[in-house]
Amino acid sequence: MNASSPYTSHLQTVARHSSQDFAPDGNLEKSSWKNAQWVKFDHDPFTLKHFPGAETAVASLWTSEYVYFAFRCKYATLNTYEGEDPAKERWELWNRDVAEVFANPEPGHVNHYYEFEVAPNNQWIDLEIDLDKTPFNDAKWDSGFEHAVRVDAANHVWTCEMRIPLRSMNVQHLEPGAEWRVNFFRADGPGNDTKRRFMAWSPIQSAKHSFHAPTSFGVIRFEK
Repeated sequence: MNASSPYTSHLQTVARHSSQDFAPDGNLEKSSWKNAQWVKFDHDPFTLKHFPGAETAVASLWTSEYVYFAFRCKYATLNTYEGEDPAKERWELWNRDVAEVFANPEPGHVNHYYEFEVAPNNQWIDLEIDLDKTPFNDAKWDSGFEHAVRVDAANHVWTCEMRIPLRSMNVQHLEPGAEWRVNFFRADGPGNDTKRRFMAWSPIQSAKHSFHAPTSFGVIRFEK
């Protein structure tokens, strides 16, 4: 890592190229994910306390049109908004169980990135984030990303696939060797924020207890 870089994380993961596009269905046993690189985390972003019962695995793939993310999430009990239409974007979805991707395709612009959240019942929200603006989150932004989930209640695991159009993030062309900055998050469990579990792949080095700490994002490298 460059000594002058604003980024503090040394973590890296790889997005492998997929020979074909596919529609998300939440099934992570499909052949597309067999050769993906998976990373796991179960720790609080700030205290590094471990929650093995909520261990999360994440992988990524890419094509010329999309970037894909898959989550495999252990859980004890699910905490979701009940009786709502999952087709509609859900503001404050982060107050329930979610899997989250924060993606910055232009690491030189540290404070500008994109947020994607999906809940175990397939509710969702996507946001364009610019920490140099007030408000910093643009709820009107619509990526058109697709997502699907499955819940394996017998084994207490829920899975999620996201398919995000590259052009929605102003990525016109993606080449092997490209590097973005990303972080992956989980919010899990019942109760208020003092009782819920919050986890991140790349620990957050910030006095401010917020996921919105882009200098803590790790690296995702796109490989052929």
